[in-house]
Amino acid sequence: MTHKLKFQKTILAAALAFTATQVSAAGFQLNAQSATGLGRAFAGDAVIADNASVMARNAAAMALFDKTELSLGLNVIATDITVSDSNYKSITGFEGESDHDSAGGTSLAPNIHVIVPLNEQFAVGVSLYTNFGTKTDFDDNFVGSEYGGLTDVKSINLGLAASYRINQQWSIGGGLDIIYGTGELQRSTSAYLGGMEVLDADAAGVGLGFNIGTVFELDKNNRFGLSYHYSPEIEAKGDITYLGTTTKDDTLYLNLPDMLEFSGYNRIPDTKFAVHYSVQWIGWSAFDTLDTKAYGTISEYQWKDAMHFSLGGTYYLNNSWTVRAGYMYDQSAQDEVTSISVPDSDRQWFSGGFTYHFSDSSNLDVGLTYLVGQDVTVEEDKGFSSITGTTRADAILAAIQYSRSF
Repeated sequence: MTHKLKFQKTILAAALAFTATQVSAAGFQLNAQSATGLGRAFAGDAVIADNASVMARNAAAMALFDKTELSLGLNVIATDITVSDSNYKSITGFEGESDHDSAGGTSLAPNIHVIVPLNEQFAVGVSLYTNFGTKTDFDDNFVGSEYGGLTDVKSINLGLAASYRINQQWSIGGGLDIIYGTGELQRSTSAYLGGMEVLDADAAGVGLGFNIGTVFELDKNNRFGLSYHYSPEIEAKGDITYLGTTTKDDTLYLNLPDMLEFSGYNRIPDTKFAVHYSVQWIGWSAFDTLDTKAYGTISEYQWKDAMHFSLGGTYYLNNSWTVRAGYMYDQSAQDEVTSISVPDSDRQWFSGGFTYHFSDSSNLDVGLTYLVGQDVTVEEDKGFSSITGTTRADAILAAIQYSRSF
């Protein structure tokens, strides 16, 4: 009996170490601030300033408005996560296929942004949106359940910002980001290893970050923006069941990545066409370890800083219609360490959208993106089991948004 208990504890401890990577992976960046941005793959989104959602990318761009602006939007994110050509082995002697059709799902990400110019120099704004979140759910049909499970992490970013116009060319801005995050994690070993519960956690916490930015206007058709977002450490508190023991009000420490973005917007003279572009750096290497108050470091992993590059175009068809399109190449945050449950790869965004103008002060935006991932070969071994396979993660993102000036 003693040897059996020791064996079970070893399985649980090893499986929990794996789940730690799921928590860090739950910090995946979500570009879901606006339908307008989605329709152009967020190319130039830190400086175009065609509605109030720009404040989520660059607070300095609020200086480009001379009227109160309101934007209300909803993003729908449908992910398709598959595991194919997989083979699972356990220490009990079982060996078999462990494919999975879809561990993704559908998530909703609403947003609201308000910008209020106080005078010709100052403007203030408030926004509510999400920057980070992910969901993967491997059901009971997945044979190697210690490599899957449920990960459901959501975040809400309350932004409070202000801008100042220095002169006709330069503006600056900044603000606070109050980030509230929730996470639900469930893990257990496979039926061939006793189906033992590894982790059952439901935690929530708040962190305080900040952002600063600047805009340079060469003329009315050419402008450039630069912004930096400092992301805080989230201290998520909740009851955590670990190794068969429940710890009340434990704390999970999670570092979110900082972000630096450069954007440009150039309207071609005497035409209805504009080109825009962005380069963003995301500091994913902030994830060196994952710690809890009760158990200390429960996982070490090897994430890397990543970048994305986007290019888009806008065609101002007439007074009623504006159409746009964009492309983004989005680098993976994972390096040598990959996993079945968090399939990550370099991604390509193919985006399109339009704006319908009801009037000079009221419009409706629609955006659509097809996000294409890559096949990634994964090999994992926990000592008591192993799995190999090919993972792939694709997604469809759709958004609608209403904007009005007053």
